[in-house]
Amino acid sequence: MAYATVNDPSANFQIALFTGNGGTQNITNDGNANLKGDLVSIKSRSSSNSGAWIDSTRGPTKWLETPANANEQTFANSNFGFLTDGFSVDYNGGYNNLNKNSDNYVVWQWKANGGTTASNSSGTITSTVQANTTAGFSIVSYTGNNTSGATVGHGLGAVPDTIILKALTDSQNWFVNTPVGGGVGYMMLNQTDADSGANVSVWNSTTPTSTVFSLGNSGGVNDSISYIAYCFKSIQGYSKMGSYKGNGSSDGAFVYTGFKPAFVLIKCTSAVKNWYIFDNKRPTYNVDNILITTNLPDAEVVGSEKIDLLSNGFKLRQDFSHTNASGSTYFYMAFAEHPFVATNGVPTTAR
Repeated sequence: MAYATVNDPSANFQIALFTGNGGTQNITNDGNANLKGDLVSIKSRSSSNSGAWIDSTRGPTKWLETPANANEQTFANSNFGFLTDGFSVDYNGGYNNLNKNSDNYVVWQWKANGGTTASNSSGTITSTVQANTTAGFSIVSYTGNNTSGATVGHGLGAVPDTIILKALTDSQNWFVNTPVGGGVGYMMLNQTDADSGANVSVWNSTTPTSTVFSLGNSGGVNDSISYIAYCFKSIQGYSKMGSYKGNGSSDGAFVYTGFKPAFVLIKCTSAVKNWYIFDNKRPTYNVDNILITTNLPDAEVVGSEKIDLLSNGFKLRQDFSHTNASGSTYFYMAFAEHPFVATNGVPTTAR
């Protein structure tokens, strides 16, 4: 029986729900551990607005959007703040109606290194990194050099399974490197395209290593401008990135993660389909069919895609093509509510 290496996932990842009040409010996380997020992704559940991505490397006044491919936005008076165990929101900042009165929001939060960064010279491009190697997560910023074969240090000390990368000062798509196809192709978090297959211009057709990831000379990843990359490594009992095959049945594919998922992101790699996020807060029971996409600004919907979040993984409960078409390949990225078996030997239960 596999034991966890992270006994309390809430020390590294938490989800918060809140209802806007049209003014200022502090949101406190409800996990077992206090969590000051270093990467925070916010999405309105009830209005059609772009999602916001904020991180402690760039600071609370710097925002990126999905599904937009826009430049990083800067707000002199930010309407977001990092707190010791949560965050603050202020409608007066005006960005995307954040904290709009009576609107509902979901917030996904990951811990890196508390905003403390270090210079990393492992690659041919020197990067600035804050890493949480225990939880397999790092935030990497760098300036490109428009040179094919350039490399960037990521600070994980292990091969990343997923990289989400965005240009900050140019209108470029969100590029995603996944384990599907050996980590040499790409998909775009704000688009529906299938996996590209081996691609020289983006990842230089080169699989990431335990120290660096490689770049081509595409403007989306390596022009002479600034970029941010979020790098993730699967950690036993806490996180898992991988793939599965759909079976086109309501008795769908079961995916073993080794933990009770709090968050699951799914994207078909073999066809043009949406990215879908499921989590244990929306709703709090099985089956889960409350959907949010990263490639559309839409509010959450009750959808045809259905999954069960189980004690040791997740199971597809619908034959809908976005998550479970027969023979199609799907990428998934999951984070834990609780490990299946913690180091005290006590297993968790399904919801």
